[in-house]
Amino acid sequence: MNKMVMVIYNEALDDEMMEILNKSATNNYTKITGVFGKGNTSGTHLGNDTWPGRNNILYVASEEKQAEQLLSGVRQLRKNLGKEGIKAFILPLEEMA
Repeated sequence: MNKMVMVIYNEALDDEMMEILNKSATNNYTKITGVFGKGNTSGTHLGNDTWPGRNNILYVASEEKQAEQLLSGVRQLRKNLGKEGIKAFILPLEEMA
C-alpha cells in the first residue's frame, strides 16, 4: 500500500533531512520552504524578530517500506536532537494518478 509522508522541520535541519531522504532510497519528493507555524514542542516560527525561524515541509509519496525507512530516520534525528525541530506523519495514499 502506498503512503504519503509529510515531514515538517526547522530549515536549519535541511541537510540532515535530505540525507535521511537519500538513505531511504526516496528520489521523488516535493519540498516547500520558508513556512511558518506554531507547535507545542517547537514553539512559534514566524520568520520575524519576535518569532524568528522558519520551517520546511517535505511531501513524499512512497511505498510502505520506504515510508517506514524515512520515519525511522526522522525518529533517530529526533532522538539525537530532542523533540524540537522535526515531526513526521504517515498518511494513507488512496490513489496516485
